[in-house]
Amino acid sequence: MTYNCWYECMHDPAESYSIFDVIYRCKDGDGLLEVEHDIEALKDRSADEWKALFDQRTHSKDFPYGSGVWGKKEWVAPLVRDENIVSMYEGHTNLFNAHLLGQQIGLPDLWVKLCGNSHTGSFKDLGMTVLVSVVKQMIAEGKPIRAVACASTGDTSAALAAYAAAAEIPAVILLPRAKVSTAQLIQPIANGATVLSLDTDFDGCMEIVKQLTEDPTIYLANSMNSLRIEGQKTIGIGIIQQLDWQIPDWIILPAGNLGNVSALGKGLLMMKALGLIDHLPRIACAQAANANPLYLSFKRDYQAFEPVKAKKTLASAIQIGNPVSYERAVRILKAFDGVVEQVSEDELADAAARADRTGLYCCPHTGVALGALIKLLEKGVIKRHERAVVISTAHGLKFSDFKVGYHQGELAGVNSRYANPPLELDASYAAVVEAIERRIGI
Repeated sequence: MTYNCWYECMHDPAESYSIFDVIYRCKDGDGLLEVEHDIEALKDRSADEWKALFDQRTHSKDFPYGSGVWGKKEWVAPLVRDENIVSMYEGHTNLFNAHLLGQQIGLPDLWVKLCGNSHTGSFKDLGMTVLVSVVKQMIAEGKPIRAVACASTGDTSAALAAYAAAAEIPAVILLPRAKVSTAQLIQPIANGATVLSLDTDFDGCMEIVKQLTEDPTIYLANSMNSLRIEGQKTIGIGIIQQLDWQIPDWIILPAGNLGNVSALGKGLLMMKALGLIDHLPRIACAQAANANPLYLSFKRDYQAFEPVKAKKTLASAIQIGNPVSYERAVRILKAFDGVVEQVSEDELADAAARADRTGLYCCPHTGVALGALIKLLEKGVIKRHERAVVISTAHGLKFSDFKVGYHQGELAGVNSRYANPPLELDASYAAVVEAIERRIGI
């Protein structure tokens, strides 16, 4: 069976394009394009046959199908030839059984999907492998693309730079000056990208990169490009696969530009359409209170959306006041009976530190999701007998400054209730024994 996919305008299904066309929006300029698949053709395999195929490919050495994305190639980008796929065997990240943290907060059946255990340390790898592979095929077929470009708060730039380097395609990165961590800044630099540090915020960078990519030889790699969504949608599929094809009651994730919730919902809806699941989980989007346009819209039943001027937040990757994928995200939240919660800087920092005490090592964005989970539990929105999966979007090592600041009590507006600073002692056996007795007892 030959499978097919194409771009389609989210407002007008009659408006469609090849995924190898350099185009990102509907011709009226108001709507985003989405990748659609021939679902009827995909029904040539039964649900059980798809499950067996995906299980068989997991961690396979048969390139590219051992990838957590390309193991589901037929559902993602079936038109990309294998020789053009740029993969670092992304996906298949650990679904951490967070039972200890769950017991502490009153939700025993808690899991954390560690998307940061990936090549560049974030879930953005899942989308970038698809986008860069499509671009590589476009170039192979004669499209005059000189570079790929993105605006970023850190993780997107790292993923784009790494995959573009592997594909030998120049990458241009626009970052807001002094608003990304050192670890995030050095990643695209190390991978050879052209890094432009601009005196603005993410929204300002995004406006410039949209102008820049009006030149068809510079290809846009931000999440308004729907190819990214195709890779990222495998997160939800992978979660259910790792739960032996059982459906959790809730999936909670941090939300900034809102491509992640759009992708999560799309993958799960595809599973339902093809019979792999018979109902949908509920989705909770978590926002930092300092960058909360989706939360404010949710509180008004989505009757109105107003961009905000995002304030500084420890969760820098979601410090976004005008999310590109707002309309797509609202559609998903409505379909999944979703909710939106916000958390303060104090709440997100304490939630991350509390989780770290149980063996995790959370980025501040995961702290946002965990903080929202705790609040939703306290409000009774999430029930204590339910199964919940929190999506951890990036590795905590990317945010070591955040961790150091927390444990040294130096984060503004944060009380650091779980701080654990090192004890500085004289170099004597007696001082060491006394400190241990005082701390843990022997």
